[in-house]
Amino acid sequence: MSDIDTQRRDWHKNEAVRCFNSTWDLLEKTDRTEAENRQMIHMAHASRFHWGEIGTPLQFGRGEWQVSRVYATLGMGESALYHAKASLQCCLDNSIGSFDLAFAYEAMARAYSVSKNTEEMKRYLALGREAAAAIEDEGEKKYFLGELGNITG
Repeated sequence: MSDIDTQRRDWHKNEAVRCFNSTWDLLEKTDRTEAENRQMIHMAHASRFHWGEIGTPLQFGRGEWQVSRVYATLGMGESALYHAKASLQCCLDNSIGSFDLAFAYEAMARAYSVSKNTEEMKRYLALGREAAAAIEDEGEKKYFLGELGNITG
């Protein structure tokens, strides 16, 4: 790999991580302005874009998950569902299981919750609980189940 290729990969990786973390900071902020909400959308998409340039299916799926989470947080069910489906499909197509598959189901449940589709929300909550059984790290499992428990319909 040439120096330019290495620099390009490093730049995309740094931007992907920076945008992902900045998006997460905004997701956790309780008093976002409308401008911050728009920034959060753009940052999540930017992170996914940069991973798309140099990442692996694992990062693609996580990026789609985060975009879905942003839209669900903002009450934009159709967009949340679009990206949740992309996250889930990425996991299924690439045999990505455990933590990431569980969170793909969580994204689906959350998107259906926001969309007021209780039947589908319940179905994906159940799939998420089933997938949680494969999460070996107890801390990750506890975190996941806490996130899943925050979904209401």
